Amino acid sequence: MLDKNTSKFTLWVLAWPIFIELFLQFLLGAVDTLMVSRISDDAVAVVGFSNQLFQAMTTLFMTVASGAGILIAQKIGSSKSGDARTIAIMALSVTTLIGIVCSVILFAVPEQIAAVLQLPENLLPLAGTYISIVGGGMVLIAMMATMSTVIRNTGNTRAPMYVAIGMNIIHVIMNYGFIFGAFGFPQWGLTGVAISTVVSRLLAVLLLLYIFLRSFEYRVKWREFRVFDRPLFGEVLKIGWPLGVNMSCWVFSQLIIYTFIATLGAAELAARTYMNTLESFCFLLGSSIAMAAQIQIAHLFGAGRTKEAYRSAYRALGFGTIYVVVNGFILFVFGKQLLGMFTNDQTIIAIGASLLGMNLILQPGKMLNMALGNSLNAVGDTRFTMYISLGSMWLVATVLSYVLGVHMGWGLIGIYSCMIADEYLRGALSYFRWRNQKYLRKAEQQAEPMNHHTIPIEPIPAQV
Repeated sequence: MLDKNTSKFTLWVLAWPIFIELFLQFLLGAVDTLMVSRISDDAVAVVGFSNQLFQAMTTLFMTVASGAGILIAQKIGSSKSGDARTIAIMALSVTTLIGIVCSVILFAVPEQIAAVLQLPENLLPLAGTYISIVGGGMVLIAMMATMSTVIRNTGNTRAPMYVAIGMNIIHVIMNYGFIFGAFGFPQWGLTGVAISTVVSRLLAVLLLLYIFLRSFEYRVKWREFRVFDRPLFGEVLKIGWPLGVNMSCWVFSQLIIYTFIATLGAAELAARTYMNTLESFCFLLGSSIAMAAQIQIAHLFGAGRTKEAYRSAYRALGFGTIYVVVNGFILFVFGKQLLGMFTNDQTIIAIGASLLGMNLILQPGKMLNMALGNSLNAVGDTRFTMYISLGSMWLVATVLSYVLGVHMGWGLIGIYSCMIADEYLRGALSYFRWRNQKYLRKAEQQAEPMNHHTIPIEPIPAQV
């Protein structure tokens, strides 16, 4: 029978709040896209393009945040909650500084950055406004991402969910007000949407900070943010820097692919943005299961329960695959009608509808890749996932996308084909690596001299 603390790290207890949080993030993106589409399809293209840019910037601080999250779950599993607390404090300090630098750059030269990334010239003024406001708040994204990651990896996945609910409600109300001039708001269009985004994130940061300070046995004091433990931070970077490279590969390859799509035309760029919203819905539950599995496996690995950790990956993969296939089929059947909710442009709808069947093929590959890739990351095998990302994302997803999509004129069909091939290739390689159990066997060998099977888990205080 599981004790109260261990039961916090079961797959479903971890997964359902993550799912609700991700669903609300999806809802935020979908409502954003739907409302912005009432301004213009050009505005939608700018938001989609800008979000790719912001994701690229987030890799700079997610290198630290992701490594810290995995290590925190491992330390709690091995009854080293004091180390987990120190890691959390350092991670927030470092990522906040990185976020400030990103904010200054994006606020200062937004149009120049968009121009370098090949955004069509007629969209540059809109992009300059949106990127300067939302990008100027990158420090808020850095703090949100880090605190949410830390809090989730202590086993408290509900708190970020509650914050996401509040943030979404505020954002949707403000969006509606700024776009349609309701509730006494000025009708500021895309500028209003950008302001709404920053304000809702600021409020979320304040709530998360309150929870973060109370997430460990002893409340975090402000003076402790000056603490810097080099050996512990070295452990964070050992896990984190390959994760950072991995995320960079994905984000920057997607950004480059967006520039390929931008050369095809504004209609293709808008269609890809709409499809990205619908695809995100397909993968919501699968993604939440994969994220929960990473937290659970890191905790089990830290506790020396390697056999349970090994089985957990396959359980997550099985459940996740069922859900993404069902969701993909629903989108395949009703996707054209859903696209019609976002735009009346029949060209854009036709382009998006042509990709629905390919999305049905894409989703199981994403689940295979994310479930087993996250499992490898959870036990510290982050260099392997980095190596396969460097090879597959750049050669298959990016270079081949240009060859088929642009050079050979296959358009979005060619680009999607390469994205599918990339997901399945990385997923297959991760499967064989996980099956080999290299890191799990190494942990068992190191544990043998200690002659233990289960490390006692020290109680964790109730989370806020």
